[in-house]
Amino acid sequence: MIKQWNMYEPIPELAAFAHAIGQDEMMATLLWHRGIRDARAAEAFLHPEAQPFRDPFLMKDMKPAVARILQAMEKEQHITVYGDYDVDGMTATSLLLLNLRAMGARADFYIPDRLTEGYGLNRQALEQLAETTDLLVTVDCGIASVVDVGAMKGRLDIIVTDHHLPGEVLPDAVAVLNPHRPDCPYPDKELAGVGVAFKLCQALWQEHGGHGDVRGIELVALGTVADLVALRGENRRIVKEGLARMEEDPLPGIAALLAVANLTGKHLNAGHIGFLLAPRLNAAGRIRSARQGVKLLTAKSPEEAAPIAEELDLLNRERQELERAIVQQAEEKLAAEDPFSLPAIVVAGRGWNPGVIGIAASRLVDRYYKPTIVLTIQEDGICKGSCRSIAGLSMYEALAACKGHLLQFGGHAMAAGLSLKESGLAAFRAAFCAYAAAHLTADDYQPKVAVEFELAPEDVTLSMVEEIERLEPYGMGNPKPLFGCRDVRAEEAVAIGRDRNHLRFQFGTRERRVTGLMWNHAELAGVVNAEACDFVYAPAINEWNGTRSVQCLVEELSPAASKRVFPGKETLRDIYRFLYGIQQREGSIPFTAAGLTEACNRLMRPMAYFTMAMGLRVFQELGLVRENLGETGYYLPPPSGKMDLAASPTFRRYAQERDLES
Repeated sequence: MIKQWNMYEPIPELAAFAHAIGQDEMMATLLWHRGIRDARAAEAFLHPEAQPFRDPFLMKDMKPAVARILQAMEKEQHITVYGDYDVDGMTATSLLLLNLRAMGARADFYIPDRLTEGYGLNRQALEQLAETTDLLVTVDCGIASVVDVGAMKGRLDIIVTDHHLPGEVLPDAVAVLNPHRPDCPYPDKELAGVGVAFKLCQALWQEHGGHGDVRGIELVALGTVADLVALRGENRRIVKEGLARMEEDPLPGIAALLAVANLTGKHLNAGHIGFLLAPRLNAAGRIRSARQGVKLLTAKSPEEAAPIAEELDLLNRERQELERAIVQQAEEKLAAEDPFSLPAIVVAGRGWNPGVIGIAASRLVDRYYKPTIVLTIQEDGICKGSCRSIAGLSMYEALAACKGHLLQFGGHAMAAGLSLKESGLAAFRAAFCAYAAAHLTADDYQPKVAVEFELAPEDVTLSMVEEIERLEPYGMGNPKPLFGCRDVRAEEAVAIGRDRNHLRFQFGTRERRVTGLMWNHAELAGVVNAEACDFVYAPAINEWNGTRSVQCLVEELSPAASKRVFPGKETLRDIYRFLYGIQQREGSIPFTAAGLTEACNRLMRPMAYFTMAMGLRVFQELGLVRENLGETGYYLPPPSGKMDLAASPTFRRYAQERDLES
C-alpha cells in the first residue's frame, strides 16, 4: 500500500533558531520538528545523560508510600509486589523486587494469569494474599481497582503505583502514586509503569541508604520502550542510561535475553528492545505465565538465567506461529466480505489465543489500514477482543459510542480491549462499522509517512549520519528521522539474505554510489530496476572489514509520480483478461503485483507497477480478485455479475480527482 508523504512546513526562523541553539541547520530542523524551540530544551534533548533526575518526593503520596514500606522493613513484615503480565508490568515487578530485597525486605511478587484472572487487581487474589502478606504494592496497575482496594480496607495495606489515567475516584489506599493524578505536581507525566516504580525506588534509597542509586536501570529502559510511552524528559535519560548498562554490565537475566536474541556485544538501540527483547518477554505473558519473565529478570546468575531465556525464546517462536495461524484464519473469514471495501474490520474466531489477538489485529491493520478488532469466542459465549486503530479514529471513543453492545471496554485512542456476548456480535460489528464510516474520510484511509525533508542519498555524509544519531534513542515522541528522494532510477536491485527475501540496490550518482537496503521486499527488484521510484529512507553507517560507508535503510518505496497512471476502463479490462489467462493456464495466479507487472511487460504490453497494483486493488474491492493467504499471489473467484467500476471506492476516488483536474 503506497504511503502518502507528510512533509513539514518550512521554518521561516530556521537560521536564527540554529544560531540560538548552536547547531547547524539540519540539526535545528530535526529538533524543531520534535517541538524543541529554545537552547535549554535543545541541550536537554541532545544530552539527556547530563540532566539530573527529578526529586521523587515531588510525586503526590510519595512520603506516605516510603514511610509504610520502611515500616514494613523495620518490622520484618512481608511485602508482595503485585504486577501485570506485559513487559512494563514484568520489568516494574522485577525492579521493585530487586531493590526491596537489596534493602533487606521480605518481598515476593504476584502476577495474575492473563486467561483466568485478566488485567489488574482481582478480589480472589487479594483475599488469598491477605492471609500471607502484610503490605501489597501494585506496579503498572491498580488505579481503576477502586472497589477491590476498598473491600480490603483494614485487612491488607495497599500502595498503588500506576501510570494509567485515573477515574474520578481514586482507590482508598495507603498511597496512590500516579503522575496523572489531577493533584500530582510531578512534572514528567509520561512515565511508564516501571518509571513510576523507579521513582519509588529512588525515594526508598534516599531514605534507606542516603542515595538515590537504583539497581536495574536497564529494566526501566526495557519497560519504558516496550510500553510505547513518549521518550522525552526523564524517559529519555532512563532509556539512554539503560541501553548503556545493557552493553556494559547488564543483570544476568538481561544478558541471557541479549544472548538468545544474538545481540551480545552489539551497540544497542531502542529498536533492539522493541523488536527483539520485548517480544520474547511478552511471549511469556501471552502464552504461559509472566512469572517466567520476572524469574528471568531477577535471576542471580548466568546459570540460572540461561535456561529461562532459552524457554522464552521458544515461547516467542510459538507465539509467532499462533499469530500466523490466527491471521490466516481471520483472512479466510474476511475473504467472503471483501475487507478492502469495509469501513472497519471486526473478525472473530472460536478459541483464538487471547494473548495473541492484539498482535493479529496489528498485522491486519498493516495489511488493510483500517480500524481492526479481533475477538476470540470463548466456551462461555463471551467474546474478548483486542483493538488497533488508525490515525483519525479514537478507538476508545468509538467503543464508548457502541458501549450499549458491550459488557466492558477500556484503552486508548490507538489500542483498546473489550468484551461482549457472542449473541450481540453482529449488532456490535454493524454499529462499530457505522461509526467508522461516519468519522473517517477517504483521506484517513490513506496511510502516511512523516518525511523530515528531501535529501538525495549521494549528499549524505558519514559526519551527517553521526550528527543525526545524537537524536537517539528513538521512540514515541521522537521518531527516527526519515528523508525522501523523488523520481530516482536505482540499479542492480537483487534479492539477498538467507531466504532471498530482502532487497539491495544502488542509487546516487556515478561519482558517489550509495547502497540501499529494504527488508522483506525482494519482490520489488524488477520494479526498482525498471522504473523511477520515490524512496523514504533512514541513513545509516555500514562497517565492514574496517571500512565505514553510508547506506540507506529504505522504509517506503513507491512509483514516481510520472509512473502513477491510474488504469482506465480499457486498461482494467486488459488486466483482467491477462489475469484470467494466467489462471486458465496455471490454475491460480502465482505472482505478486510486482511479478505481474514484469510478466505483463514481457508477455502483453508495457505497464507501470502502479497501474497494475491499482488495477488489482479495484478488482479486490469489487470481489473479482482475491489475494492468497501467503500474499504471494492471487486467484479469481467465479464471477457473480457484470463489473460495476463505480462500486469500487478506489476507482470512484480517482475518477473524482480526474474530474476535478479537468
